[in-house]
Amino acid sequence: MKLLGQLLGAVAVLSATACALGGKATLSFNGTSGLQLAGKNGSAQIVLDGRDWPGVVRTAHDLATDFGRVTGTNGTVSLHNGTNSTMGIYRPSASGIIIAGTIGNSSIIDSLVSAGKLDVSKVKGQWEAYISQIVSNPMPGVSSALVIAGADKRGSIYGLYDISEQIGVSPWYWWADVPAKKKSKIYATNTTKIQKSPSVKYRGFFINDEQPALTNWVQDNYPNGKYGPGFNADFYAHVFELLLRLKANYIWPAEWNSMLAVDDPRSLPLADMMGVVMGTSHTEPLARWTPEQSRFLDGPWSWLNNRNNVIEFMREGVKRSAPYETMWTMGMRGLGDTVSPTLNSSQLEDIINVQQGILRDTLNLNSTEDLPMMWCLYKEVGGYFQDGMDVPEDITLLWAEDNWGNNQRLPYANETSRKGGAGVYYHFDYVGDVRDYKWINTISLQKTWEQMHLAYERQARKIWIVNVGDLKPLEVLISHFFDLAYDMPSMSSPDSTSKWLKLWAEREFGPEVADDAATAMNTYGFLAARRKYELLDPTIYSIDNYGEADTVLGEWKDLVDLAQGIYDKLDDATKVAFFELVLQPSLSGYAVHQVHINAAKNQEYAYEWRTSANTYAQRTLDAFAEDASITKRYHSLLNGKWNHILDQTHIGYNWWQQPMRNVAPALSYTQATEVSLGGEMGVTAEAHNGSAPGDSIYNPANSNSTQIMPPLDPYGPSSRYLDIYSRGPGTFSYKVSTGASWVTATPSSGSLSGTGNASDQRVRFSVDFASAPPGTTWVQINVTSSSNYGSFGAPIAWLPVHNTAVSSSFHGFVESDGHVSMEAEHTSLNTSAGNTSYQIIPGYGRTLSGVQLTPVTADSQNPGSGPRLEYKFFAFSSVDNANVTMYTGTGLNTLLYRPLKYALALDDGEPLVKQAVPGYRLGQFPLPWWTKATADAAFVNSTTVGRVEGGEHTLKVWLLEPGLVLQKLVLDLGGVRASYLGPPESVRI
Repeated sequence: MKLLGQLLGAVAVLSATACALGGKATLSFNGTSGLQLAGKNGSAQIVLDGRDWPGVVRTAHDLATDFGRVTGTNGTVSLHNGTNSTMGIYRPSASGIIIAGTIGNSSIIDSLVSAGKLDVSKVKGQWEAYISQIVSNPMPGVSSALVIAGADKRGSIYGLYDISEQIGVSPWYWWADVPAKKKSKIYATNTTKIQKSPSVKYRGFFINDEQPALTNWVQDNYPNGKYGPGFNADFYAHVFELLLRLKANYIWPAEWNSMLAVDDPRSLPLADMMGVVMGTSHTEPLARWTPEQSRFLDGPWSWLNNRNNVIEFMREGVKRSAPYETMWTMGMRGLGDTVSPTLNSSQLEDIINVQQGILRDTLNLNSTEDLPMMWCLYKEVGGYFQDGMDVPEDITLLWAEDNWGNNQRLPYANETSRKGGAGVYYHFDYVGDVRDYKWINTISLQKTWEQMHLAYERQARKIWIVNVGDLKPLEVLISHFFDLAYDMPSMSSPDSTSKWLKLWAEREFGPEVADDAATAMNTYGFLAARRKYELLDPTIYSIDNYGEADTVLGEWKDLVDLAQGIYDKLDDATKVAFFELVLQPSLSGYAVHQVHINAAKNQEYAYEWRTSANTYAQRTLDAFAEDASITKRYHSLLNGKWNHILDQTHIGYNWWQQPMRNVAPALSYTQATEVSLGGEMGVTAEAHNGSAPGDSIYNPANSNSTQIMPPLDPYGPSSRYLDIYSRGPGTFSYKVSTGASWVTATPSSGSLSGTGNASDQRVRFSVDFASAPPGTTWVQINVTSSSNYGSFGAPIAWLPVHNTAVSSSFHGFVESDGHVSMEAEHTSLNTSAGNTSYQIIPGYGRTLSGVQLTPVTADSQNPGSGPRLEYKFFAFSSVDNANVTMYTGTGLNTLLYRPLKYALALDDGEPLVKQAVPGYRLGQFPLPWWTKATADAAFVNSTTVGRVEGGEHTLKVWLLEPGLVLQKLVLDLGGVRASYLGPPESVRI
């Protein structure tokens, strides 16, 4: 429970000062003051000018329905005709009145402003801003009303949906079945809320890679269209509403199986009416969808060979979308999201100039400078820009990360002042190298915060759009991303993720379980992001060293126990949402890790001729079946509402593309009726692969009965172990004896059998250091059996014991087992220089947290004079060429001319500068170093720091560029063994 305890502590401490998830709270439920909006006498009446934007009126109806979801009685919507100033259409007996409308588009709002009853000066003319406050005597017969005035259409819409969220209706009420929080009374408080413009102007998602899951679901729920699955207006009505409730405004619709404007003529007008800005992906210029390029274009999709037809094809796209609010995608790529074999940077300059001409001519504009246009610098397109392309200033440069959540490049120099600005295309789902990841959530919220905070501070604030694959089941990621985009300053602190998760959990599941639910979700993201499910296999986590595999499984088991305990406390309605959002991913993650770790044990145990290899083969198959059972359970929820959403395969990858069917790892079986040539009993020491007695590649003939355990000392693990196990069908007894009275074996004897459940026993050895002699002692361990040893001798193991002690005045890390492992945040000294210092990102990375420079816009730092991290350690070994391994985040060189670097120095030695991330050309990935780092979720770099003598030392670290996040350091003094996460943290005194 150590990991859960750390994360729970972070959430609990932070939650006391948290505010409402949607921002400043303007409602209450206790009636101590303010205006009653709903109660036993009825529900709210929402009054609007009937000539306001249709999307605003529509949202008012949603709010009226939301009151019903919360109180049991729907609100009502009354439309003013724009001239009638009487209250004949209103019902003063209703519990409360909400007046809503758009400045300049609502005569009601404008009259309140003219009368001096409503001051809108702080929001008027501001993009998507609104004000909310109680106004006295707003109309004849109305003593007071809650007034929501939007600066524009979406400002009004967001103001209305803000009330929905505050009264207890989650934006995910339909998509994740979050039940409304029931209330008997609702009051508006005497609080003025001035909601400024969002931090990022265009905030959206891309429904992509939608086969098999979302497409199969759509085919089950909507009739097919003329050209394929029914991604129609009825489907998109739910999508558009979700976007707006999440305070987003932009979409790239489904690309591969859909042509939104062609499949259903209602879809474009619906998006515009509701208030959603329509876009198309990086490979779909001027509002023509990918399938259209091959289905409707006359000739090939080639600028070089079919220029005139391509121009007319694009022109038709502009004509079709001209009536609607559109973000125009510029540029061109190859057919179907591929590299064009003929395009180059000069041709792209020509294409963009022609496209701007099409827009001016078709939209009857003198200039495109105020027209929303973006060019996505995706893959090879980034390389064209790097070659020196001249891109018109009014086009937004949409910087694409590497498809794995790592910004490749962000604005710098004069790019930050471009009229078109800059944005980021991000991924929560991807198809391609290193490997597809499109099953369930494997994203670290802390990493998302780190990368998007960096983008924001570097002025990429015009567009943020994220690839969400099938949309479900990435709900928590989407919410977090849009909340960052909506109000980044309020989430600028590196500990904001824990605060946000507490508020999210309270909104979705209620305050009673919010702390535990937030901890569960925080833990899930931490564990799942260590390595994507699609990249797991039996070789990843070590079953021999540091107890790594068992520790990982234990962490997943603790998470499942926590999540299941929360689930068991919830009412039936909330259980559905909790299962979808928290319990299912926890159960599934645990099952998949069991599949691979049990398979790893099966394969190794078979090479050790253990009878239990067969047990672990069955455990692998049981976990494999459990994975399928969890999917079936999810698909059966609510009478199959979400059937197919988890159709995506995820076990059995053997290249980057998805397997056509889930396939369990290869398994091995021992012949249960035969006895090993080395006898019934087998012995394997910790950190050893061989089986004694007997021959194998791990037990050469001249040492086939002898094994050596890792050492024991006062500053490392409290015990070491030997595994004693059956290698045949019979029963035998064993006895363990040690060559020292101060070494204890537990248990020291027993009986094992090749049948039943008693085939293996882990015998642990502990040391009474108070009685042990000082220095190093090699203790012989003898293991005898009632059975024979074949033609070999009885097994012998050796336990090295180092009875060492540090000086009484020392404080810091202590060497054990030939290494010192240090979590980055656990410094002995953390210095600053000027306004530059270090900050901790709790929960970042693979083992505990991350440390980075702040501000993230700081200049390059100099080793020796820049901010410094120091780690004191005590060594017992003397080593000529000690090695330090740095585990850092996977962030890339977003300033290409300032690659991410760090420096190390041992004691008073000269700093050694190391480049953490090699240089690259935009769009050049995959590269071998990038492939490994993204798969491992960390860059791992090693540096030789020179000779280390026994005694006290200081390791000094300088992070020389912002954007480099340090997770962990390991000093190898000759004892580091292979593992995925590196040795656990050393003892600190």
